Amino acid sequence: MPDIQSPIVILLLSLFAGAIRISTPYLFVSLGECLTEKGGRVNLGLEGILVSGAMSGYAAAFLTGSPWAGVLAAGCVGLLLGCLHGIVCSLPRVSDIAFGIALMLFGTGIAYYLGKPFIAPQAPMLPFINLGAWASSPQLHNALQINLLFVIGVILAFVLQWGLRNTRRGLVLRLVGDHAETARAMGYPLARVRIAATAVGGVFAGIGGAYLSLAYPGSWNEGLSSGQGLMAVALVIFARWQPLRCLWAALLFGIAGALGSALQAIGLTSGYHLYNAAPYLLTLLIMILNCRPHRPLEGAPGELSLTR
Repeated sequence: MPDIQSPIVILLLSLFAGAIRISTPYLFVSLGECLTEKGGRVNLGLEGILVSGAMSGYAAAFLTGSPWAGVLAAGCVGLLLGCLHGIVCSLPRVSDIAFGIALMLFGTGIAYYLGKPFIAPQAPMLPFINLGAWASSPQLHNALQINLLFVIGVILAFVLQWGLRNTRRGLVLRLVGDHAETARAMGYPLARVRIAATAVGGVFAGIGGAYLSLAYPGSWNEGLSSGQGLMAVALVIFARWQPLRCLWAALLFGIAGALGSALQAIGLTSGYHLYNAAPYLLTLLIMILNCRPHRPLEGAPGELSLTR
C-alpha cells in the first residue's frame, strides 16, 4: 500500500479533491451552454447568470436557513435570465453575441448591487457526502468529501448525452441547431425550441453559481466567479458539443484550477499565482487550437453563429 504521507500521493489526492470541487460549476455551466448551442444559439451572458445565481442562492439560503432553497432560488433566477436571453435573441436583427455581453454586464451588476447586504452574513452550506469517514489520513478524508451537486451534475451529463441522441425532443433540438430551414419545413417552432433550450441552460448556470456560494469556496463576494461562465464557452468547444465530454473537460479545468493549492500542499509555493492562472491559460490554448480561420469546428451545430 502506498505511503499516504508521500508527497506524490498527497499531490494526487489534492488534485483529485480539487478537481471535483472546482469542476462542479464548470460542469453545470458547460452543460447549460451545450444545450443552448445545440439549438443554434450562443449565450455569453452565462457569466452574469452564474454570478446572479451565486448571489440569489446565498441570499435565499441565508433568509430561509436552507441551502437547498438557495439552489432552487438560483435555478429560478437562471431560468428568468435564460428566458430573457432566448426571447430577446428571437427578435429580428438581435445578435446573440451582443445581447449575451449585455446580459453578462446586467447580471453581474445587479448581483453586486443587490448582494451587498449578504457579503458579511454566513449562510448555511450545502452538505458533503463523506466517503472518507473510514480514513485515518486527513488528506484522504478530505479528498473523499464529495458534494451532492457534483453527483447530480455527473448524472445530468449522462442523461443529456442519452437524451440528445435517443429522445424526440433531443433530436428536434439538434435539428433546429443544425438545419433551421429543414426544421421549419417540418413544422417545428424554431423560436420556442431555442428559448426553451436557453432557459434550461440558464437554470444549469444558476445552479452552478449556487455551488460557488454555498459549497466551494462557500461565501458571497463580488469576485466569486473569476470568469468561469465565459470559460465554459471554450470548454464546450473543447468538448465538441457533447455532454459527456463536458464532464471530462470540466474535470480537466478543475485539475488546472487545483494545481496551485495542490503544489502548496507539498510545500512548493514558488510561482503560486502563476499556477492559479492555469485555467485561463488552458482556455486561451483551447481557443487558439480550435478557432482558426478557415477551419471548421468539428461537431459544431450548423446554425451556431460561432461557425459563420
